[in-house]
Amino acid sequence: MSLNWREIDRVLAELPLEGAFVRQVYQPGHPVLVLELYRQGVNFRLLFCFAAPHLRLHSSSVRPANPSPAPRFVSFLRSHLRDGRIMASSQLGRERIVRLEVARGEERLLLWARLWGGAANLIVTDPEGRILDALYRRPGRGEVSGGWFQPPPTVEEGPNPDRFQAREFPGEGTYNERVERHYAGLELARERERLLASAGSRLERRENRILAGLETLRKRLENQGEPSQLRRCGELILANLHAVKPGDRWLSAEDYESLGPPLRIELDPRLSPAQNAEGYFRRYRRAMAGLDRLGEDIEALERELEAVRREKDSLEKADDPTALAALQARELALGKGGAPATTKAGRQREAAQAPGLEFRSGPFRLLVGRSAAENDALLRRHVRGNDTWLHARDVPGAYVFIRSLPGKSVPLEALLDAANLALHYSKARGSGKGDVYYTQVKYLRRARGGAPGLVLPTQEKNLHVRLDPQRLARLLGAS
Repeated sequence: MSLNWREIDRVLAELPLEGAFVRQVYQPGHPVLVLELYRQGVNFRLLFCFAAPHLRLHSSSVRPANPSPAPRFVSFLRSHLRDGRIMASSQLGRERIVRLEVARGEERLLLWARLWGGAANLIVTDPEGRILDALYRRPGRGEVSGGWFQPPPTVEEGPNPDRFQAREFPGEGTYNERVERHYAGLELARERERLLASAGSRLERRENRILAGLETLRKRLENQGEPSQLRRCGELILANLHAVKPGDRWLSAEDYESLGPPLRIELDPRLSPAQNAEGYFRRYRRAMAGLDRLGEDIEALERELEAVRREKDSLEKADDPTALAALQARELALGKGGAPATTKAGRQREAAQAPGLEFRSGPFRLLVGRSAAENDALLRRHVRGNDTWLHARDVPGAYVFIRSLPGKSVPLEALLDAANLALHYSKARGSGKGDVYYTQVKYLRRARGGAPGLVLPTQEKNLHVRLDPQRLARLLGAS
């Protein structure tokens, strides 16, 4: 609730405004202006807030932020008010309009602080009422430079003079100090609600992406089959070398471990029996390594999911200024929909949210730039040399990047996911297939004099891709 006219009168009655010099002007946020004042050896601040529902003015004990570069209106105020002296201050009757008269040398200015919901504004005029500038420029109301400001006629008493009463805000100190504490508490609660909603939404999206990635990895693990069968085939070939003739495509061998029917083992007729056995052993080792990687990826995502859920549980405890400041800094660093960076360099790159689209392929992040500007921004600030770059060959399209993970090579599934996205966001999408080339970011070089984002790849490899509707549905549905 905003200050009413009686409360504004009480605030003004306590402030030694007349005769005070304006030392500085701040605009820590768009709806807030602060005048730093000096009078008879005392420095104090006057705060105006033009944001509903907390329209008000009062003294301020908090040193305001000083954004750089200075906003337009505060630059104007500094050039016209600094070192000026407040000659008079008053409220226009019961209108919640505060008038300040400021003199600086021969120049005289009037500041009209209108604290009305839906029409709040700070308007600067000359003594005749010609508008020099305004916090909110509103052409429809004539509140623009060169327009004329006509204050409303004041009404001292109405039919119900006791309708508004000055609230007695709790606590110790002057009326201004109690007003400041009251609104600081309201805005702290409001900011907490906003931050909790923002963090809750971010964590919900991140949890959903992790769950989708886990489901994909677990299905892939189920479809891997039993690698030990490959090892058994190699062992049976070595045990039956005498039964394999040059050019044979199959070997029928008794499997004494299972005591079942003979096992038919496919052979490559171009290879010797020992080479066929080694081929099965090599496939077994690759399958086991793949299982190990899948297990590690699942464990990594499960740990990430646990951390997300712990963070969700801790949100409700962010109920003091220190915890809220930490939450605010975290939200600012992560950006909407972000995920925590794991290294110092990663934290610096991801302090600003990556442009374009983001997808997940298991534990890997896929970034998609849909325009030259997004491609250029991703290349400059959000990817590094070991990340993988993909692009549809010979047709306009998006850049797709696979963010690398320490100690992990990019698996085929992540590469196919990224290649499908590169084709989907390209002019080749309608044909349903096409070539996609890929290389590491460190092997890209910018074209001299080329357009933003234009790169020339080296050491690139090629994938021929058919768009996979199920793969795309999984990726697009989890984004």
